[in-house]
Amino acid sequence: MTGTSLNPDDIRAAAEAHRELGPDYQPAVVDSFLEKVTREIDARVDARLASDLLQSRFNQPAVRQPRDRGPFALAVVSLIASIPLTGIVLAQDHANAGAALLVIWLGLAVINVAYALHMRNPPRG
Repeated sequence: MTGTSLNPDDIRAAAEAHRELGPDYQPAVVDSFLEKVTREIDARVDARLASDLLQSRFNQPAVRQPRDRGPFALAVVSLIASIPLTGIVLAQDHANAGAALLVIWLGLAVINVAYALHMRNPPRG
């Protein structure tokens, strides 16, 4: 609602009527003024509710799709698995410990990359 039907002149008119008519008509003057104020408030509330309803219908947020946490979960599981595997290899006194660690870490990296690529381009069926 851009304008208002209630303005300072209405308040002045109610005060003038109150003064001219005297105390006998005070309840009628006050009731009339409050009725006008109430109508104005109702009109503003109705306009705001209608505007909000219209805006909510046209500006609805997009339905959020659940995010696929598969790659993140696989990465976490890979890191968790790599810790004991690394510990086992390092606990052994083998000359091939470095090669074994390389195989473990490269294997986990290949699994993660392959899964990420698979999820990026899912098979069409």
